[in-house]
Amino acid sequence: MKIMFVCHGNICRSPMAEIIMRDMVKRAALSEKITVASSATSTEEIGNPVYPPAQRELISHGLSPKGKYAVQLTRADYEKYDYFVGMDSANIRNMHRIFGSDPDGKILKLLDLTGKGGDVADPWYVGSFDRTYADCEAGCRAILSLYDSDADSLKL
Repeated sequence: MKIMFVCHGNICRSPMAEIIMRDMVKRAALSEKITVASSATSTEEIGNPVYPPAQRELISHGLSPKGKYAVQLTRADYEKYDYFVGMDSANIRNMHRIFGSDPDGKILKLLDLTGKGGDVADPWYVGSFDRTYADCEAGCRAILSLYDSDADSLKL
């Protein structure tokens, strides 16, 4: 199963989710079954590393953002991934615009998977990278709980 986390710039929320999920997948011994990546719906941060306060938050939890640089989500990605997990409603709209549509129902919103709903806290506006981390962690835990290894998909 291949999951692409998506946010606006791919320097805060989606890379945090990618790195958290990758660690959870590794700890659950599912690295051979689940592939994780992240990307941006905008072009303004392409090539930039994870934003320093987001890096510090990840490091405070023992996770390394080393080697992660912002990349652009493309229409071609739709065929390469099983799920596209957006951080907020604007990301969902932008994914639909980039892909043209979502005929296979691959686009999901992270906190909808937790039953809580809503948008992952955007640290640019709330100034709280720990809150963003907590939202991403809760969403990633929900994804693992929904993972059906026999079907290699999420039980939605």
